[in-house]
Amino acid sequence: TTKMANQEEAEIQISELDLLSSMFPYEEEFAVTDQVALAELKHYVENESAEVPSSKVQFILNIKTEVPNASTVEFSMACALPFKYPTVLPEITVRSSLLSRSQQILLNSDLKTYLMQNFSGEPCILSAREWVKDHAAAYIDKDLSSLSMTASDATKSEVTTFTRLWIYSHHIYNKQKRKNIIDWAKELSLSGFCMPGKPGVVCVEGLQSSCEEFWSRIRRLTWKRIVLRHREDVSLEGGGHVEIQKQRKFPTLEEKCFDAHGARGHHMDLGQLYNFLEEKGCADIFQMYFGVEGH
Repeated sequence: TTKMANQEEAEIQISELDLLSSMFPYEEEFAVTDQVALAELKHYVENESAEVPSSKVQFILNIKTEVPNASTVEFSMACALPFKYPTVLPEITVRSSLLSRSQQILLNSDLKTYLMQNFSGEPCILSAREWVKDHAAAYIDKDLSSLSMTASDATKSEVTTFTRLWIYSHHIYNKQKRKNIIDWAKELSLSGFCMPGKPGVVCVEGLQSSCEEFWSRIRRLTWKRIVLRHREDVSLEGGGHVEIQKQRKFPTLEEKCFDAHGARGHHMDLGQLYNFLEEKGCADIFQMYFGVEGH
C-alpha cells in the first residue's frame, strides 16, 4: 500500500506540474530547476520496479503584481515538492529584491500558516501562487524595525523556531485518537496537554518542524471538526536544547480532565480549564477558543 500511496502522490505531483506548465508556458514565469528529479519522478510513475526518486522536484514560479502606486513588483517562489507531497506541505520560499530580511521571514511564515490551515493533503501550489499575488506586495511596506536583525546577526547563528499550536476539536472521545495524541507528542518531543470530551482542546509545543508534523498527522484522522485556532512562533538564536526547554509552558504532554459535569460526563468544566491556562500564563488563549472573556 505504501508503494500505491507513493505512486498516487507522485502522479498528483506530475499532473500538477503539467497543469503549471500549460498555464505558464514561458520560462520566465515557470521553470523546473531540477530536470533530473522530474525525470526520476516520471520514471517512478511509469515503472512498477522503479526506485523511489532520490531528490525532490524543484521549480520556480515568478509572479508580477501591481502595487498601489501602479508600479509592478516581481516575486519569485522557489518551490520543492517533498516526495510525500501533497500529504505534506510543499517547501516554498518567496523572495523579492524589495523585501528586507525580516519582511521576507514574515511573508513566508504567513504563507506557511495559510497553507497549513487550508490545504493539508491536497495540491496547493496554485493556491499559494494566488495568495502571493494577492498579499505579498503588502509586506514590502511593513515596518518591522522592531524585529529586524542586522545581516551579521543573521549569519552568525542558525535560527531555530519554537512553536506552540492550539488545536480545537468539536469533541475528542475516541480512545485510539487520545492514545495517538499522547504517543505522537512523545515521539516528536512535544509537550502540552490534551483535554478530551466536548469540546476537545489540544496544545502542543516544541520545535516548529515537530509541531507541523504532529498537526499534519492529527488532521488526517477523521474528525467532525478540527481547526488550528492559534499558532505561536518564537525564533531562538542558537536554539539549543536549553533555549527550547526555557520556552516550554508545559513539562510533558498529558491528558487533562477538568471534572466533567453533564449526564455522560463528557462536558468539561471550562472554568477549570481557564484556571489551568491562567496558571500556565496562557489565559488569553481562552478567548480565542471560546470568544468570551474568561473569569
